[in-house]
Amino acid sequence: MAKAGAFLMGESPGRKVKDKLTRFGVTAGGIFVLLTLVLIFFYLLYVILPIFSSVKVTPLQTFSTSFSDRTAVLTLSDQNDHAFRLSTDGTLSIVQLAGPHPGKVIEQQRLLPDVTSIARTLPADGIFAVGGAHGDVAVAKPTFTLSPEAASVAVTYPLDDTVLTLDPERQPIVQLAASVRAERAVIMGMTQDGRVRVLQASRSETGLDTPVAHWQSVTFAINGLPRTVQDMAVTPDARMAYVLSDANLYVVHLGKSSGYVREVVSVAKEGQAPVHLSLLSGANSVLISHADDTVSQWFDVLRDGQRSLTETRTFTLSDSPIVNVIPEYARKGFFALQQDGQLSAFYTTVKGAIFSEPVFAGDLPEQLVIAPRANRLLAVSGHDWQLFDVDNRHPEIGIASLWQEIWYEGYPEPAYVWQSTSANDEFEPKLSLVPIVFGTLKAAVYALFFAIPMALAGAIYTAYFMSSRMRRVVKPTIELMEALPTVILGFLAGIWLAPIIETHLIGVLMLLVLLPLGMIVAGAGWMILPSQWRHRIPNGFHVLLLMPILVLITYGAFSLSTVLEQTHFAGDIRMYLTNEWGLGYDQRNTLVVGIAMGFAVIPTIFSIAEDAIFSVPAHLTNGSLALGATHWQTLTRVVLLTASPGIFSAVMMGLGRAVGETMIVLMATGNTPIMDWNVLEGMRTLSATIAIEMPESEVGSSHYRIMFLAAFVLFVFTFFFNTIAELVRQRLREKYSAM
Repeated sequence: MAKAGAFLMGESPGRKVKDKLTRFGVTAGGIFVLLTLVLIFFYLLYVILPIFSSVKVTPLQTFSTSFSDRTAVLTLSDQNDHAFRLSTDGTLSIVQLAGPHPGKVIEQQRLLPDVTSIARTLPADGIFAVGGAHGDVAVAKPTFTLSPEAASVAVTYPLDDTVLTLDPERQPIVQLAASVRAERAVIMGMTQDGRVRVLQASRSETGLDTPVAHWQSVTFAINGLPRTVQDMAVTPDARMAYVLSDANLYVVHLGKSSGYVREVVSVAKEGQAPVHLSLLSGANSVLISHADDTVSQWFDVLRDGQRSLTETRTFTLSDSPIVNVIPEYARKGFFALQQDGQLSAFYTTVKGAIFSEPVFAGDLPEQLVIAPRANRLLAVSGHDWQLFDVDNRHPEIGIASLWQEIWYEGYPEPAYVWQSTSANDEFEPKLSLVPIVFGTLKAAVYALFFAIPMALAGAIYTAYFMSSRMRRVVKPTIELMEALPTVILGFLAGIWLAPIIETHLIGVLMLLVLLPLGMIVAGAGWMILPSQWRHRIPNGFHVLLLMPILVLITYGAFSLSTVLEQTHFAGDIRMYLTNEWGLGYDQRNTLVVGIAMGFAVIPTIFSIAEDAIFSVPAHLTNGSLALGATHWQTLTRVVLLTASPGIFSAVMMGLGRAVGETMIVLMATGNTPIMDWNVLEGMRTLSATIAIEMPESEVGSSHYRIMFLAAFVLFVFTFFFNTIAELVRQRLREKYSAM
């Protein structure tokens, strides 16, 4: 008896061990969860932070060369191991940079005997052109190829002929611009007497068995240009040319056998005349440096059906004249060298300089060139050559480019744009996170518009009005919906639901009004029935009578949809919305996503809210009813207030689920990153963007790190919503705990 009493009065040793192990396991599990979240947070930061690192330019190597003439144009090879130098007398040299003998000349060739002008194509093309004293032009391309057998050094002439005739009158060419691509080439020059001549060449193949490629060229004059020109440039597509003269920039349209001045734009800024023009990568933008300390960017903007060259932004440097502007090969960035030795780096979509330091003291370099991969700078000052290492891996990323409106090339105005990749190597990446953050919130909001009323109404009815026998069937059935893979919901939404909504759009819109109205009318009709009829239905089973009514309303709306579309909307509601109201329509749109994602979110909200309502103590409900309150008054003023912390948590859990949903928005929308609240158009979310673009991003690239930044923003979103939900839930719990 004593042992039994002791056993009943105290705890057994085994129970104490189990309690301690359980407490330890729960504590350890919670710690590991928090530790995992912290590690995820810091790993995301570890990948993201390099995109905001500062640009560094550090001296790498200095050596001397034996050239006696001045350097006119300079480029670097892809591997930064050789330099291609064109002197003022037209001698093209290949200079070794790497290895035991930096500065050694390994190939040299004179392009023309009497050189009067020199030009270079876009740096990415690596082609030089020289104009002669007798109206002739030579176009050459130096190459250095390293193969397992041997190194190959050559100077080739891509237009077949070594020397081309630009001016039939044999006048010296004093200004020159050139562009040579695989299929088309254009050479533009100004003669000593002020005439502008253009040579257009196109590549064609002849012969059936063994096609032979050759170039066909035609020359013509451009009228309407001034007789004094400071600078000129032609675009790689051989369609446009820019001529800078005094305070004006002449935009020339080039055809196959003729050309004309499309427009004349004044590019002077506050009395400061322009001094030099450069083409950015892709040649869609013109950079104009001015006599003061500014560089302006200009590109064509389409307005009222016509293209017009427009100034889009100005880059301001320190208070010193600009000596040289060096565009990058494949990115929309450039370096600017000033008279005081200050070197600055800019990227067109990032506000302000991303680098600015006094790199050169004393004499300025006569030539400064950037490497194809933008990781080296080569400065030439007479015999002395200096190579700099450049650490500028992610210039296109900045606060402005991520979160502010940017005026991109070809766009009519600044905009939020997400377009991270393109088939064109000269593509301007558009990495604004605003459209995909907007799409994430848009999808979540419309999904909750659909899910919250249905989930909360179902939870209230199931927990408070439904019979216990039916509740035991309904509640597990709805909770079982949560086990349905979202990929199945996305598949059904994209393949089955989207075509139905497109075919019966009017019927779907009618259901938004007819279903609630039908339930109200059904309830009113039920109340006017004789009481003996109403009492035949067991309490809590009334919802069974409502189901056929809802089915009939849905069938009727879909049946009327086609009739109304034919009689009132000319047989096509989508065209009517577009033409009359200006609303676009995509088959896979936000309405489809809202319905599909709503079904994915409903079980979460329903389960938590139903448990909270059902867990309200019975004595509160009985006390309210005993004091004369109706069931509805008891529900709204006692039950819902007491359960409000749980209901709010249910809604916030549903919001978190909707924000992070991937497969439904991936499969049921067009994944178009547009900013429009129109429910009939698509969107792109953070999670869908990560799922689509992460597999194709290069490890370590800006695109790759932006994907991690998107994941970080999604992580912050969910953390923020969960924190707010917990704070509000605690306050509601404290407020209504005394009930």
